[in-house]
Amino acid sequence: MTPDRYVSTRGNAAPTDFPEALLRGIAPDGGLYMPGSWPTLAADAWAPGRGYADMARAAMVPFIRDALPAGALDRALDRLIAGFAPSAVTPLVRLEDGLFLLELFHGPTAAFKDLAMQLAASLASEALAASGETLTLVTATSGDTGAAAVAAFANQPRIRLIVLHPHERVSAVQRRQMTTLDAPNVLNLAVRGDFDDCQRLVKGLLADETLRAHSRFSSVNSINWARLAGQIPYYVSAVSQLAAMGETRAPVFVVPTGNFGDAFAGIAARHMGLPVAGFVAAVNANDALARAINEGVYARKAAVETASVSMDVQAPSNFERLVFEASGRDSALTAGLFADFARHGQVALPAELLAALRAEVSAVSVDEATTRMEIAHAHASWGQVVCPHTAVALSAARGVDRSHGPVIALATAHPAKFGRDVAPVLGFDPDPPRVIRELGDRPERFEVIGADADEALAAVKAFAP
Repeated sequence: MTPDRYVSTRGNAAPTDFPEALLRGIAPDGGLYMPGSWPTLAADAWAPGRGYADMARAAMVPFIRDALPAGALDRALDRLIAGFAPSAVTPLVRLEDGLFLLELFHGPTAAFKDLAMQLAASLASEALAASGETLTLVTATSGDTGAAAVAAFANQPRIRLIVLHPHERVSAVQRRQMTTLDAPNVLNLAVRGDFDDCQRLVKGLLADETLRAHSRFSSVNSINWARLAGQIPYYVSAVSQLAAMGETRAPVFVVPTGNFGDAFAGIAARHMGLPVAGFVAAVNANDALARAINEGVYARKAAVETASVSMDVQAPSNFERLVFEASGRDSALTAGLFADFARHGQVALPAELLAALRAEVSAVSVDEATTRMEIAHAHASWGQVVCPHTAVALSAARGVDRSHGPVIALATAHPAKFGRDVAPVLGFDPDPPRVIRELGDRPERFEVIGADADEALAAVKAFAP
């Protein structure tokens, strides 16, 4: 099957095309869409000196082909790049011999989610204009996804956006980025619970067919394939920038992760032929992914609050994509495993599957004390002020053997978004970028609800009847 045809990880949905995968988000059988096969990147896709748009085009065209109006991807990339400050879009910074930081926070909300969300918004608008349809989007966020979604989809014609975030469990900057933009097509819901409660409510809403009566109903969480496709280009860019520095050895990427979408996008790039030596998923105290990889049992626990709030996830949705791919695309195994997980809250991973998962990625959990020490170390050693999420990645990255090639840690958010956690460590507040300074003291608009499916459904129906 070709890369521009999409299959469900659970095997009970008909293959579909890119616009349907984009606009529907989750497959009818409850699975996640995956490309029918992996395309091969052209040999010069990561050649030194190529612009970000060229690399993104090379990575994404095979997943779309002619399924969208002519020029749709080019227009989306033009919009994306216009919203980023540095010409490199995702600059690679050398910290010391063999250790690099890939900065992904130079966009409209100062977080890596902007890179994929801006593309997804543009491509969704193109698809809707072509079909004449309208779309209601719902997303759960632990902070940055919601902010990026509001920035990308606010005032977009034919689209309404509903964002669920855990009440009083995101940073003040993250919350204000979601709630101070006066856009009539956006509803912000603060849920009395944690991110996993928000994600559970979103999955329930997506499964409610009554919400599809008058409009398409979908999600822009990283369960949406278009989001992951939009993250593949910055891995290509990182390898290109390494080559421009004279480094030709394949790197290991260390990815701070919550829902595992960011890491899986890199794994996709490797399956497409990008030279990558390995991946390390760096998680915080919410370590379900690390326990699954290291102990062989995928088990849900209540999420705990950490400084790296965007990673406070104990049931990462994209683990399902990893299981599907590592199992040789065994949809029956994947469906059965996640059905058991939904029923019992934990599942033992078969030995053969566990070995295949470990071949794709390793995982490290970093506690709060170590995160604070890493924030201090980054500033003392390299003059870098980093957010807690980036600190988690750097802590894990410094433990990776560099004798065979370089190590790249992903810097996923500007530290000023988490000044409450960074300032006590360093003794000063991070200097905010323009996009944060401009938040000012604008009024906030959000509604507080309980972590209850009926309450969430009522709020959504009142906004998007």
